[in-house]
Amino acid sequence: MNALIEKRTEVMQTLLSMIDPTENERGCQSCQIFSGIEDKNVFSLIEEWESRDNLDDHIKSDRFSVLLGTKSLLYEPLQIEIHTISHSEGKEAIDAIRSKRIH
Repeated sequence: MNALIEKRTEVMQTLLSMIDPTENERGCQSCQIFSGIEDKNVFSLIEEWESRDNLDDHIKSDRFSVLLGTKSLLYEPLQIEIHTISHSEGKEAIDAIRSKRIH
């Protein structure tokens, strides 16, 4: 989210107001906001969901409508990306990959 300079505080307050309620939704594993280092008007909202069904419920919620409503506060259109993970791996994957490197 690239906030208009004069709307930066309003965007930040809107995002901050979403954290606790979103984290209390069924299936939300985390909800975090990041601000750009080089440009303080750029924000990222990163949410992790237990399942796609939980995410879909969130997208249908009034809370998500508030996020979509920030478009008038932004310099550029809101960019939304949804990434899914088919499976997870741990340290054993790192060990296996590193054992194959050329010495």
